[in-house]
Amino acid sequence: AQHASPPDGGWGWMIVAGCFLVTICTRAVTRCISIFFVEFQAYFGQDYARTAWIHSIVDCATMLCAPLGSLISNHVSCQVGIMLGGLLASTGLILSSFATSLEHLYLSLGVLTGLGFALCYSPAIAMVGKYFNKRKALAYGIAMSGSGIGTFILAPVVQLLIEQFSWRGALLILGGFVLNLCVCGALMRPIALKEDHKTAPEFPQDYVSEAQKQDLKRMSVCSPLIKAWSHECLCYCSWKEYEFLLMPGFMMLAVSILFMAYGCSPLFVYLVPYALSVGVSHHQAAFLMSILGVIDIIGNITFGWITDRRCLKKHRHFCYLFAVGMDGLCCLFLPVLQNFPLLVPFSFTFGYFDGAYVTLIPVVTADVVGTSSLSSALGVVYFLHAIPYLVSPPVAGWLVDTTGSYTASFLLCGFSMIFSSTLLFFARLAKKIKRTHLGSLSNDAGTKQHVWTNGAIAYSVTAELDQKDVEFLAADTNSCSNR
Repeated sequence: AQHASPPDGGWGWMIVAGCFLVTICTRAVTRCISIFFVEFQAYFGQDYARTAWIHSIVDCATMLCAPLGSLISNHVSCQVGIMLGGLLASTGLILSSFATSLEHLYLSLGVLTGLGFALCYSPAIAMVGKYFNKRKALAYGIAMSGSGIGTFILAPVVQLLIEQFSWRGALLILGGFVLNLCVCGALMRPIALKEDHKTAPEFPQDYVSEAQKQDLKRMSVCSPLIKAWSHECLCYCSWKEYEFLLMPGFMMLAVSILFMAYGCSPLFVYLVPYALSVGVSHHQAAFLMSILGVIDIIGNITFGWITDRRCLKKHRHFCYLFAVGMDGLCCLFLPVLQNFPLLVPFSFTFGYFDGAYVTLIPVVTADVVGTSSLSSALGVVYFLHAIPYLVSPPVAGWLVDTTGSYTASFLLCGFSMIFSSTLLFFARLAKKIKRTHLGSLSNDAGTKQHVWTNGAIAYSVTAELDQKDVEFLAADTNSCSNR
């Protein structure tokens, strides 16, 4: 059935439950790979930088292939994409349990499992945005809290599995656990919104001229491979799905995400090894990850609920910036925390604000691009995480190997996240100043200016003009909106 607007409930809560399980099986499992770090390093006799590539490749493949997940979700089925991803991720973990070298783990645990996670992650998150509007931040808070709950439960369980069955047995059991992604995929019932049909261009066969067909061919990068008119329409629709890439607001969000992703990744890889290096026991180090995970849940849900309130709904961007900046400050203070009692408050603070900004990423993205482009936009947003996720843990490991200390690595992470927050803050401030300036200019000219989200400008005339001037302004407005 076609819905005029997102239902904000009903089967939507099952979608939230499915997305919750997806985040447990993808992001929580990825975080728990850091618990294997010391085991891999000892078993294969490699340094920090080479061992860190495993976690980097998992994260990179998950984010790099996120647009592929969106593509399958948009053009085939969200259910098919998530089920296929679950099978690939499970296969990767099972093959990793038979690894004989780090290179083997790079391919199985890194590439194959990461690809499987990619096919599940962004489509599941986008489905929540399609089912919710008024309570979107709360729904995302609950769905994304799976990452924290999963980390809280899985961190000590994985440590116990490693002790009982070695790292090979633990990976084999995780492979079976990740098959639950196939169940999550079955819950993702598609929904048809009128907004989707408004944004989809229609091309009647008997109405389109040959000249228009040729224009569509030139606009498509894949036109040499296209022979049928139906394929031309498909390629044009695909191009329309990514029009948001040219929006200035999305461009600034994308640049800030690059720095944020660089700063947040190494901590999940090196928190356990750092804790062990300052004399914390293995169980206490795993407990730090559990604390980080459970507080992450509180950050997910409370920040989602708070930013759904009417007083803060218009300021979600600044709530997101505040959360990213606070995580950056936490990283700056980490090198001076040299024992377990001091590391516990760090896990509380970092975990809370990590959950806060992770919840707001899809919400802020939806506010920038709209619901109809959310799946494609999230694919791009998570794609932008790929290179920082790939590079930052090995760079941090190289700094640890070179300096013999974690200080430089954590300082670099902190400053990167603070720069991300500051950059987006000044971009928003400049946009607000520009709007105020344009408003004052239009008032001085006797006209009131309306700036729409797509960049079109319309003028409502406040002074008395002759009929020709009114017709000219109307024609100018129509041409702007058509463009």
